[in-house]
Amino acid sequence: MRLSSINPAELLLTVPAVLWAITFHEFCHGYAAKLVGDPTAERQGRLTLNPLAHFDLVGTLLLLFAGFGWAKPVPINSRYFRHPQRDIILVSLAGAAGNVLTAVVCVLFLRFFGTFWLSMTGMAGFQVIWQMILVNMGLAAFNLIPIPPLDGSKILYAFLPFRLLKPYYWLEQYGMFILIFLLATGVIDILFNPIARVLWALLPFGRGRW
Repeated sequence: MRLSSINPAELLLTVPAVLWAITFHEFCHGYAAKLVGDPTAERQGRLTLNPLAHFDLVGTLLLLFAGFGWAKPVPINSRYFRHPQRDIILVSLAGAAGNVLTAVVCVLFLRFFGTFWLSMTGMAGFQVIWQMILVNMGLAAFNLIPIPPLDGSKILYAFLPFRLLKPYYWLEQYGMFILIFLLATGVIDILFNPIARVLWALLPFGRGRW
């Protein structure tokens, strides 16, 4: 998926999808953390659906123009977790799960109400819903890439044997530089595309192509 080639009108129709995707993604992280005992996000005012609380300029622009990006991470304190290994996985998956859920709801909406929606709003209304699907699936897939600081790296961390933790911590401090390099060179597609295809196959309209 790429949004960089769309015209300004289409870009404008993508903005609601981007704002919802990053906001709900971080809200789901914070809410999942609260459920497993961590009140940090709530105490810092991040357990909210206000987009301004989760806005990250670079990550949002990338999501608009490249099809993948990030929001300002919700603060998580794993010392509150009752079952640390399980809870870090649940909290890390929650953001992507929220995005996939959004896409599923949008697909079902188009399946059952698409004709009515199209007659009422025209192609602009259809594009808004379609971009909700694309952007949310893109954000979910991108964040599941196992490179720090993305959510996938935290899931990977929970399964690493003890002997690999030290190299992992060393790599983590350079994670953002690695991520920027992969984005700049386009190598990120090698990791992104397989994850996106798996998630895309979960949508109710079946096994389409990403």
